[in-house]
Amino acid sequence: MKIISNPVELKEYLKYKKESIGFVPTMGALHEGHISLIKKAKEENELVIVSIFLNPTQFLKGEDLDKYPKKDDADKHICKLSGVDVLFFPHSYDIYGDDEVSLSAPNVRGYVLEGTSRPSHFNGVLTVVMKLLNIVNPTRAYFGKKDAQQLNLISLMIKQLFMSTLIVPVDTVRENDGLALSSRNVYLSSSERKDALKISASLHSAGIMVSKNILDSKEIIKKMREVLSPLEIFYVEILNRDFEQISHVEIGNTVILVEAKAGTTRLLDNIWL
Repeated sequence: MKIISNPVELKEYLKYKKESIGFVPTMGALHEGHISLIKKAKEENELVIVSIFLNPTQFLKGEDLDKYPKKDDADKHICKLSGVDVLFFPHSYDIYGDDEVSLSAPNVRGYVLEGTSRPSHFNGVLTVVMKLLNIVNPTRAYFGKKDAQQLNLISLMIKQLFMSTLIVPVDTVRENDGLALSSRNVYLSSSERKDALKISASLHSAGIMVSKNILDSKEIIKKMREVLSPLEIFYVEILNRDFEQISHVEIGNTVILVEAKAGTTRLLDNIWL
C-alpha cells in the first residue's frame, strides 16, 4: 500500500494510470462500515484509493472537531489488510489555503434536516468532496446510505456541476443489536448506547407499519416519536429520494430519516424503502 500526503504528488502518481479507480473518502476512525465501502470499491474497480482527512470546514463552532476520534495507526493497518492500493493522508494545509473559493450547499436541500441545526455544515462537506474528487478523479466514489442527506447533496453536486465520477451508495452496516455503525459511537456510555437503540427501533417500527400497508406519513412519524421518547429528537421525516416531503410512503422511492441525541451525541439513521 502506497501512502501519499501531498495532493500534487497523488495527481502525478495517477496521471498515467489507465485502471478504473474506486475512491472511498473518510474522516478516519475506520470501522466495519468503512470496510464495506472498501470491499465494494475493490469488487468494482482495478485500483482502490482511500482518503483519511478530518475536514475542519464541516464542523461548526463548539462541535467535536478537537475530540473526534483519531486512530491513524489502526486506520493504516485496516486499509492495508483491506487491500487498499493508495492511502491519501493529507494535512489541512495540503487541502486548504488562504482566501478560499467557496462552494455553497443548495439553499433548500442544504438547510433542512441536519442543515437546520448545522447551517454551513454541508458547505464544508461539498467543498472537501469536490477537492478530493478533483485530486483523485475516480471512476466511482463510495458513500454510505446512513448519511443520506450528505449522499443526496453530493449526488446533486455531481449532476449540477457536470462531473464524471459515478457516486455509488452502499447499505448501512449495523451492530448485532441494530445500532448503525458510526465513528461517534465511541462517545456513548453503556446506558447511552442502550438509549441509542431507540433510534433503530423507531425505524424498525416504521418498517413493520409499512409491511402492514400503513403508509400515512403522519401516522408513521407519530409512532416513531413514541418509540424514540424520551430522547431529544432533531427530526423524524419521511421523504422521497429527491428529499421532498411526501404524505404517504412510496415503495421504491422513500427514505425515512431520524436524527436524535443519546447523551451528548447526535446520531443519524434511516431506512430506504
